[in-house]
Parts: sequence; C-alpha cells; structure tokens
Amino acid sequence: MLNNDVLVSDGKNCTRDVAIDKLENRTVLLTGASGLIGTHFLYALHYLQTVLSVNVKVIAIVNRGIPEHLVSLSSTNEIRFIQGDLAKEAFVGNLQPADVIVHAATYGQPGMFMDYPEITIKLNTYVTSVLLEKVLKKNGKFLFISSSEVYSGLTTTPFLETKMGSTTPDHPRACYIEAKRCGEAVVNVYRNKGCSAASARLSLAYGPGTRRGDRRVINNFVEKALLQKEIALLDHGEAKRTYCYVSDAVNMMLRILLEGKEFVYNVGGVSSVTIADLARLVGKISGVNVLFPEHGGGGDTCAPEVVRLDIDRYTAEFGEREFVGLETGVRNIIEWQKNLYNVG
Repeated sequence: MLNNDVLVSDGKNCTRDVAIDKLENRTVLLTGASGLIGTHFLYALHYLQTVLSVNVKVIAIVNRGIPEHLVSLSSTNEIRFIQGDLAKEAFVGNLQPADVIVHAATYGQPGMFMDYPEITIKLNTYVTSVLLEKVLKKNGKFLFISSSEVYSGLTTTPFLETKMGSTTPDHPRACYIEAKRCGEAVVNVYRNKGCSAASARLSLAYGPGTRRGDRRVINNFVEKALLQKEIALLDHGEAKRTYCYVSDAVNMMLRILLEGKEFVYNVGGVSSVTIADLARLVGKISGVNVLFPEHGGGGDTCAPEVVRLDIDRYTAEFGEREFVGLETGVRNIIEWQKNLYNVG
C-alpha cells in the first residue's frame, strides 16, 4: 500500500497564496489527472475541499485507469473520475462544459511522446480546441500545459517568453515541439474571442506521484539505484538542466490560471545541475555508484544541451518565491519510488 503522506503535504503547498475564492461554487475539469502534474492538481484541489472547505467540484479525466495513489481520492463525492481516451473524438466531444479547465493530458516523457507521435499531436491541438469551446460556453478559465520544448533550437539561455525555438517539422521531437507551439496558438485564438485562457511553458517538473517505469531522467536514475544498485549513464552527462519540484510548479500554474494577466508564462525552477551531477546526487543519497561510459555515449542526441527558463514575467506579477531545494526533492522522489517498488 502506497504511503501518500508526501502527496498530501505537497497538495497543501500547491495552494499557497492561491486566490481560492475564484474556485468557489465552480466545476474544474482536469485532463491528464493521473500524471505527475495532474496528481498534484488533484491533491491541491482535495486540500481546498476538505481542509479549507471550498465548494469546488472536480472532474478528473484519466486514460489508463486510476493509479493506486489516487484511489483514496476517487471515493470522495467532490472528485469524479472518468476514464476515456481524449484522442477519440466521441469521448472528448461528449464531455460536459466546465467553469475551469486545466489541460494537462499529454506525454511529458520524451520516450513516450516519440513513441506515440500522432496521439501527441492530436492531444495538444484538436483536443485543446474542443476543450476551449467547452470552457468558453461557461465564460470560464482555461490553462494549457505547454512546454519548454517550444524553445528547442535556441542556444542562448535563459529562455524568454518573447523568444521561440528554431527547430523544423522534421526534428526527431517535432511531434511534441510543434504540437505545443500549435496548442499555444489555439489558446490565443480563443483568448482573442474573450476566453480567459493562458499557456504555461513548463520545464522539467519532478517529484513523487509517478507510476512504475516512468522514463523521465530523475525517475530512471532512482529506479536504477533501487533495482540495479548502480546508475549507469549512456553518456558523460554534460547536458545541463534546471529542475522544478512539482508542488512549486503546480502552485505557480494555479496562480496563473486564476489570476494571470499574460497569455503565456514560463514555469520552472532554479535548481540547475548537469545530468552527471544529478546522477551523483541520486547515487549519494541512495548509496550506490555512478558509472560512466569509457567513450562517447548513446544518450539522447536530439535533446538540448542546456534548459533554463527566465521566470521574471511570473515573479514580476506574483512576486519572488522560495523553491523546494533539489536535494529535498530528490529525497522525496527516492522515498516515493522505494514505496512504489516495495524496496528498502
């Protein structure tokens, strides 16, 4: 049985300084509810319902069924789970309009979106437009979870919202990159029609609340540490990433959803680290060795060398914030995956 205490704590932290009155007597439709981001949105909304007594109804859309860490939420009257495939026109078309929609249904793992390119494109474009029609009918609010991948091709960091990447449609990750760019364009069309809609360019969120076999880098390192008792890298790990703990990311996105004035915001953290040093951190906490290849490597050659977002637009509007430190976040995800894989 999974210990969900960290998710409950994270859910509370997600609601910090959020304008909860804007959710009173509203219905929230959340897609991708069983994913990392969706899970934390649900625990945040559950905290508002049960602790702060906010009258908000939640419709949670899942594709692969309800994972164990969300079963306890599925038994409440305030959260209704609906299982279905959003890429199927009949399913998404039959969903009821909602006051607030958060569209988080997409593959956040490169290995996944590259395996399912057609679905990735459809989820971010066609499905986005259908959902926007539904929230427009209620004169409500909409948040599209975009990605820092839209900056692919840029070499000068940190990436600003006023910039855009230069990759072409034949890029190996084009199904995701171009779909996110197009999804943002769809959001802006509806924003110009009077819909209160925004896009959040999310970068490298991590934390507890994932399933087994998650293919994101941190999860993969932790899984290797726990199950293989060593972390073997495919290359020398020179690429640099800036990570954002998931409760920080969801807190930022909730504030953007409910009060944001701009059409797009970067959402990211401040914990910059090379992939090699990230592996070393996981290895240090787990007590395992990190192994590097003798020569070059077989890593993801189409991934950017550096990912770091400029979040000044967010802080100018909402103020400076404290972020969960990388070591604290990594310890949380290690404890989560110990529980997930039932290892000591």
